[in-house]
Amino acid sequence: MEHVLCLRISPFRILGVGEVAAVGRVNVLRRRFVVKVREGKQMASLIWETGSGTEFVLGDGVTLVGRHPDSAVQLSDNTVSGRHAQIAKEGNDFFLEDVGSRNGTAVNGKPISGRVKLTHNDRVAFGDAVARFHNPPPPVVGGAAALQTIDAVSFADRADDTATIANELQHRGRFGALDVNPQVKLKTVLDIGSSLAGAVDLNSLLPKILDRLFDIFRYADRGCILLKDETSGKMVTRAVRHRRKDEDSTVRLSRTIVDRVLTNKVGILSADASADMQFQGSESISELKIRSMMCVPMLGLDGEPNGIISIDSTNPLGQFTPDDLELLVVVAGQAALSYETARLMQAFMEKQKQDNEMQIAKSIQRALLPANPPGVAGYSFFATYDAAQAVGGDYYDFFVLPEGKIAVSFGDVAGKGVPGALIMSRMSSCVQSTLRQVRDVEQAMLAINAHMCDSAVEGRFVTYILSFVDTVNHVVQLSNAGHMAPIIRKADGTIKRFDEEDLVGPPIGVVEDYPYEVETYQLDPGDIVVAVTDGVDEAMNATGELYGGERTVEFIRTGPPRADALAEALLADVRRHAGGRPQNDDITIMAFGRNQP
Repeated sequence: MEHVLCLRISPFRILGVGEVAAVGRVNVLRRRFVVKVREGKQMASLIWETGSGTEFVLGDGVTLVGRHPDSAVQLSDNTVSGRHAQIAKEGNDFFLEDVGSRNGTAVNGKPISGRVKLTHNDRVAFGDAVARFHNPPPPVVGGAAALQTIDAVSFADRADDTATIANELQHRGRFGALDVNPQVKLKTVLDIGSSLAGAVDLNSLLPKILDRLFDIFRYADRGCILLKDETSGKMVTRAVRHRRKDEDSTVRLSRTIVDRVLTNKVGILSADASADMQFQGSESISELKIRSMMCVPMLGLDGEPNGIISIDSTNPLGQFTPDDLELLVVVAGQAALSYETARLMQAFMEKQKQDNEMQIAKSIQRALLPANPPGVAGYSFFATYDAAQAVGGDYYDFFVLPEGKIAVSFGDVAGKGVPGALIMSRMSSCVQSTLRQVRDVEQAMLAINAHMCDSAVEGRFVTYILSFVDTVNHVVQLSNAGHMAPIIRKADGTIKRFDEEDLVGPPIGVVEDYPYEVETYQLDPGDIVVAVTDGVDEAMNATGELYGGERTVEFIRTGPPRADALAEALLADVRRHAGGRPQNDDITIMAFGRNQP
């Protein structure tokens, strides 16, 4: 549905700061301006700064402004040229261009040369005829009717911003000087704290703070909260509030005042900004005819400002006082405390969510490991895995192959936690797919390494051992890619190691097409092969003493005679040594061997 809006435009002249006077009798235009406005859609417009505030809605395409009868916006002011300027709509943006006028076109007091993009609340002067460009962002859906979007705050350009300080309250802690009028301040702190209690959503907390300010300061017309962005360090508008929704809600702040508040951690009061000569020349104050304004910092737990609160009043009878500034400092202190509490609560809730997700990831990773070791008559197979965090980068697996062979896969990803777990899951998938097709240790190592090298992540590699245990002929074939050499405990307690110098190659995922060596070992009754990750050697007690490689070897030499019992006893001894101290790394122990008769 469309409505037709007929407007008559009137000229005027700026006579002084914040003062507008008509240039003689308002002339009736020689024609009507027909503007189509779609119902329910906010349109951009020019609002002429006269007593009646006549508005011309800007349509699509190009709008010509001038004295000529063909102009879409026809002005009768003698300072306006026949064809003075044009405004072009491109997408959702509007661009102003002077088309050769005698007296020029200016935006916010600066003459333009060429096309200039207009932003909401810009003051546009066509000669002496001045209008304000009105194109606010849409209101917050589902919010309070008087609550505006965060784009409704702007700063005066520094060239036009010469504001000086009328009154200033020195920083005296987060809540100001509580010994001054303590009853009122304590009541205010309790009231603010009670009204904000339980607020966790920052998007709803900040408007609530402004709502409470409007309850406390009855003459406040507009207010805003700016917070420091943690990434850029700049002040970002987070909430805006105005009392009368039918009036312009834009809040323009003086950079001079904001910088002073943040740098010196002071509260600033202007008792009557429009009349106060100290603010003459500050467009952000004078053009809005502010009668009174206050701006105070929101101090964090470290005493540094995390943001500011600013409120102003255009009621000439409602000027703020130094007592009001003291009270606003108290409110800002409680608001900052509530804000930080909400942030901590959000961080806690996010941490809980991440912990829940990590528990799910832990369950998934555990599912990638074999539920039970293979059961073969005359042999014992066992492995235990204890991650330093919820998930880790250690890995082991067993595969039952034809002809009585068992493939034993064991590795340690460089790194722990989530990055290590991701590489570990990839390694697990790679080994499984390879061993379904390849029945030779050397060829399997080549295939696994090639696959991991194809999409290797820089700095992430896997030290890895692959062995085939022939439980019929009692032979072990083993290849080592950069891992600590497995330890062989003979039935008589003597210790042997697989060849570390000639057998050990580079970790998986480092050197493409590396020809890994394979060593063969005959298993006698009572022989046990033990492999550990470096989390065993690096287990540390409260005094900083490591469990160490020598202690590991000695325990294996004197430990229980079966592979499963030996691995469990070794893990228990490592934990005893640590004495409850948190793990430095993932701890994984694998053992297999031939049982004694």
